[in-house]
Amino acid sequence: MPRLKLEKITEALRGTEFEGRAWLVGGAVRDELLGRKHGNDLDIVVLGDAAKAAGILWQKKLAASPPVTYPRFGTAMAHVDGVNIEFATARKESYSDDSRKPDTKPATIEEDVQRRDFTVNALLKDLFTGEVLDPLEKGKDDLRHRRLRTPLEPKQTFYDDPLRMLRAVRFRWQLGFEPVEGLYEAIEEEAERLTIISAERVRDEVTKMLLLADGQECLADLMDLGLMRHIAPEFCEGVGMDQGPYHDMDVWGHTLAVVGNTDPRDLTLRLAALFHDVAKPVCRKQEAGKTTFHGHDAEGATMARQIMERLRFSTEQADEVALLVRHHMRLVGVQSITDAAARRVWRDLGEQTERFVELCEADSAAHAAGVKRTDFVHLRDQLERVIEQTPLEKLDSPISGERIMEVTGLSQGEEVGRVKRHLADLVIEGKLHPDDKEAAEREAVRSLGNRNNV
Repeated sequence: MPRLKLEKITEALRGTEFEGRAWLVGGAVRDELLGRKHGNDLDIVVLGDAAKAAGILWQKKLAASPPVTYPRFGTAMAHVDGVNIEFATARKESYSDDSRKPDTKPATIEEDVQRRDFTVNALLKDLFTGEVLDPLEKGKDDLRHRRLRTPLEPKQTFYDDPLRMLRAVRFRWQLGFEPVEGLYEAIEEEAERLTIISAERVRDEVTKMLLLADGQECLADLMDLGLMRHIAPEFCEGVGMDQGPYHDMDVWGHTLAVVGNTDPRDLTLRLAALFHDVAKPVCRKQEAGKTTFHGHDAEGATMARQIMERLRFSTEQADEVALLVRHHMRLVGVQSITDAAARRVWRDLGEQTERFVELCEADSAAHAAGVKRTDFVHLRDQLERVIEQTPLEKLDSPISGERIMEVTGLSQGEEVGRVKRHLADLVIEGKLHPDDKEAAEREAVRSLGNRNNV
């Protein structure tokens, strides 16, 4: 917890109407009691006007700017030394059937904590005395026994705010808590209500899950609880789908294993692992008694981009993931590659090359025992040597399309592109120096003559 910031806030509120009427609440209190590091945000509940409490920080020059207020929800956001501080008026909430945005009215602290997601997040710490309060009389015990429980009946809690179903899955694996009896069953019953949650909020929760060491366990829960059908139903088709002799898991089980084999600190890599076989169900065929998935890499790249756009991921990240998915089959069974092949990988993957190798290695490790593995140690050595020797910008035609048109007399069109690609291939194969423009011009004319004589 950012202790210094909290002390500053306490001193700013001392002597005001909020002294003795302001409490730290939520994850910061929970994490302090668990001995865990907390993120860069604090939630403070007050008896009174939250916007006025936040405004005091601005008046006393602690906050970098005036607070942002949300009158409908009785909340206000302030920023102190890079820490986000949300003030909230103690309140009751009521929900309509088609929205997670509540109608609110002021309430007591005891009523306020009942609207929170889990008992371990309903603990309060008095800003002025430091006393930790447990109005529900369950939070401390649940924290001690590492239990995940909702303040109200779980179906009501999840109906009111369906995002809490995703948070339940995340907290289970992030904190190592076990859901109490009936909690996961309530999620299964209310799973469809997730459809009222915005794509951005769903994306943010899934992202947090993928960045956990047990991210694959979160994904498994999302599928088992029926939530994945309302997030990305495309993955559901892989459950129970056999993949043939090279695999001892179905498509979904293999996907989870690949995610588990990747670095949880690298979101793009984890997303690529999640999406790498998403198209197998739509590409599956039986050919001569064998199961095939021809083209699932290319189709998967398209599907990955579509799903990520639907979940409001950035275009840049969607492009990076699609590139990795498109090429993830490229090293299957490969033991050694030529320098030319290594240069092609470097040309096509660019700055994503190391991430690409990591994805391929994670995928290979999740195949059935006895399947011949790629020698990634040797492969990395080959790629690193080539990359060190070959600047990426040199893996292209030594001359531009305009120059090709000048020396060959071609008009702009597909033929110019073909000649340019031919020259780039010669560079990659080591048959044409990337700085030898004269040789490239001669080869452009020669290759066009050969084509015309065919």
